[in-house]
Amino acid sequence: MSITKFKSHHLKQVTYVVLGLFLLVGATACSSTSNTLSNTNTSSGSQSELEELYWARQDSARMNFTEADVKFMTGMIAHHAQALIMSRLAPENHASPQVQTLTSRIINAQKDEIKTMQAWLRDRGQPVPEIHIDGLELTITGVSDKPMKVDHTKMAGILSPQQLKELSEAEGKEFDRLFLKYMIYHHKGAVTMVEKLVNTDGAAQDEAAFKLASDIQVDQRTEIDRMRLMLEQLSDASR
Repeated sequence: MSITKFKSHHLKQVTYVVLGLFLLVGATACSSTSNTLSNTNTSSGSQSELEELYWARQDSARMNFTEADVKFMTGMIAHHAQALIMSRLAPENHASPQVQTLTSRIINAQKDEIKTMQAWLRDRGQPVPEIHIDGLELTITGVSDKPMKVDHTKMAGILSPQQLKELSEAEGKEFDRLFLKYMIYHHKGAVTMVEKLVNTDGAAQDEAAFKLASDIQVDQRTEIDRMRLMLEQLSDASR
């Protein structure tokens, strides 16, 4: 075989090998892509199934509540609403800057917690109390066929109409003194409601309900300590 023919023959062989490699690489790449797509689809399918399982469990967890949980949420909404009435009196009754700062904090916290409790009830298909405040008057709708008034004789820490009137007529330092005294009493009532809930068999097993009740208890106790100190300082200053 001449050198020219050998070169031509060798070139053809090399060409066939190169083409073969390209075909092999192409086939491998297609197979890899196919496997990758298959794995991606499998992974996406698994992730979708996990998400569905997660949300199904979340929905199931929402249904893990008792009548005591519902009563707690409903009652605490009304309880918080009276704290709003009391706290809103501070600016117009010339409360001290310290007390006005405290009342602003109470208003913000109680409003947020009322919304959280309303959402908790709504998510579980329960009647959702709506609060209506007119001066010192508090009316609750959405729970029964008729608008309801809050009965201070049946709920811990709720001020009577006479006590609210007394607070609304106080001014300056006297308002500060009465507000701190009555809000300590009011907060103690909320703590009592939480303790009653957690001591009820089967209650507060719902994670959201337990967290909310725990947060309320911690916040109220912290503010009770703060208000006691403020009341002591007020008493010392008046001597």
